[in-house]
Amino acid sequence: MKLITAIIRPEKLEDVRRALAETDVYLMTVSETSGFGRQRGVVEVYRGQELEERMIPKLKVEIAVNDNFVDATVEAIIRGARSAGAGDVGDGKIFVTPLDDVIRIRTGETGPAAIGP
Repeated sequence: MKLITAIIRPEKLEDVRRALAETDVYLMTVSETSGFGRQRGVVEVYRGQELEERMIPKLKVEIAVNDNFVDATVEAIIRGARSAGAGDVGDGKIFVTPLDDVIRIRTGETGPAAIGP
C-alpha cells in the first residue's frame, strides 16, 4: 500500500480528477496549501504597487492506493496536472510513501481491503 501525495496548481484539480477517474481511482482527499519551490514567489501589481507574494496557493491531493494502482495513479496525476507541452515550472510534485496500515473506521477492515472496494 502507498500514499500518493501530489502538490498541484488549483486550476488543474478538475483535470487531475478526470484523469484519475479514467484510471478507476475515485477516492482522494484535497487540502488547500501554499508554498514555493523554484518559482520563489510571484510579483503582482495592486493599485500601482508591486507586491511580492512569496507563498503561492496550491492544492495537496492525497490518495491511498494498493500497490497495483501506484503507477497508473502517478501517470494519471502527471497527465492531468502538467501544463501544455513539456510542462512549466510550478506544475507541482508527487510524493509516493509506503503505508504501514490502513483502518476503515466504519467496518474495522485493515490493510488493502480498507483501501479498495
